[in-house]
Amino acid sequence: MKPAADDPFYQQLPVFTRFEGVVDTDNYMPLPEGWVLALADIVGSTGEIAEGRYKAVNMAGASVISAVLNAVGSQDYPFSFGGDGAVVALPARHAGTAGAALAAIRAWVRTQLQLSMRVALVPVADVRAAGHEVRVARFAASPLVSYAMFTGGGTSWAERQMKAGLYGVPETVDEPPDLTGLSCRWSPIPARNGEIVSIIVRPTSAASMAEFQAMVESIVQIISEQARDGHPVPEDGPRLIYASEGIEMEARAAAPSTNRLLARLKIALMLRLVILLHRLNITLGTFNTRSYAADVAANSDFRKFEDGLKMTVDVDEAHRRRIETLLEASEARGICEYGLHRQDSALMTCFVVSPTMRNHMHFIDGANGGYAVAARQLAEKHPRLNTAPS
Repeated sequence: MKPAADDPFYQQLPVFTRFEGVVDTDNYMPLPEGWVLALADIVGSTGEIAEGRYKAVNMAGASVISAVLNAVGSQDYPFSFGGDGAVVALPARHAGTAGAALAAIRAWVRTQLQLSMRVALVPVADVRAAGHEVRVARFAASPLVSYAMFTGGGTSWAERQMKAGLYGVPETVDEPPDLTGLSCRWSPIPARNGEIVSIIVRPTSAASMAEFQAMVESIVQIISEQARDGHPVPEDGPRLIYASEGIEMEARAAAPSTNRLLARLKIALMLRLVILLHRLNITLGTFNTRSYAADVAANSDFRKFEDGLKMTVDVDEAHRRRIETLLEASEARGICEYGLHRQDSALMTCFVVSPTMRNHMHFIDGANGGYAVAARQLAEKHPRLNTAPS
């Protein structure tokens, strides 16, 4: 996968390193004219999660990023993982390719994960015509990886249109999606400070943005009092797991049904080898599993901004109560709308184009509902934010 050198917008954005910068409007730039938003989410995700299918739901959400970026041949476009879905921003010249990838991933999710997925391709011009904007910033989660932050209300508007049945893509599928790099080999990550809390907080209006920004800064400050700023992944990385469910889903992403057995065996053998190398701290060529695991922790996207604050953090009860008190007071004053879900562990899904390169990306969610349940809470309190069940 090579960067698209003739689309320099995202690569040229300045990178900020302090997460508090997500509320600094100077860090954001509007998408260029002629771009599109490729987005998707799982229908009925909270019901699927209630049945214990949270790993499949997260795999489906991350598969959207993998399929679209692999199809256009570059990781250097802005995207955001939302737990049960994702959004990717692209130049219009990739609209056809992205639409085909969305159709392919919808079919793959239906046949291989037994989930129903909505997909849409929304022109940014239509977002702006509706009175919204899509502005993008780059936050460096580590010196190795940066993630896109979105503001302006445009991605939220596009999601509402998708849920209303607009901007869909045809069902025709010419080829299966390219899901190279998509994996879920890590164990659920248990809370160390107390519990894993998934939070979604959105501003109510432009008029209250100054107060909203101050509230976000206060939340970040509270969480910074916890070990590693509430990062749910241990500094030396999560624990590898040898689990049939993860192997099966990765095999389905890696190979068609005719070659599935071989893919399962290959993944299982590779995983056993990696676990052994990690246990013995053996370097194979240039690859050291313990160094890789530490990079996994550093590169994880446990906090982000997509038309509002999204975080999956590890906090103790006292800090969680302080956050809830602040959110409740801010919501009562009309500054924000929020959803919050508590669980005992976090879940990681990965996009690793090459394990020998250090810019691998890792998507964090709560392991028992996470963002999907927090979003459902928010929508139930504020029905105007949702036009279809999720």
